[in-house]
Amino acid sequence: MLGRVNHIAIAVPDLAAATAGYRDTLGARVSQPQALPEHGVTVVFVELPNTKVELLEPLGDNSPVAAFLEKNPSGGMHHICYEVSDILAARDQLAKSGARVLGSGEPKTGAHGRPVLFLHPKDFFGTLIELEQV
Repeated sequence: MLGRVNHIAIAVPDLAAATAGYRDTLGARVSQPQALPEHGVTVVFVELPNTKVELLEPLGDNSPVAAFLEKNPSGGMHHICYEVSDILAARDQLAKSGARVLGSGEPKTGAHGRPVLFLHPKDFFGTLIELEQV
């Protein structure tokens, strides 16, 4: 079911500072900030040869990342995203095995313009999992 790692997401309290750190200190290529109101975040992607790092900053009062940063004020790893070829088939197979899909269970459009779903971290050893259809 799982394909390659699409990205690793890091929640940050200051997106501009984190972007500058990756760009100026580590010499990475970074994207422009992209607001995703449906997900309650603004994102910047750090482009790497084999994957991406997604820097997340809360957007709006109901941002799930804001709650994460309340518990982890310095930021930290938020989730890992795996690619799948058929997100609905993956969702249905996971549901049959007892895994919980967060939200309504219907895919939303992610930062790359593709369908995404999130899986409950308690079902995956404390790690929030994102699935993205490719």
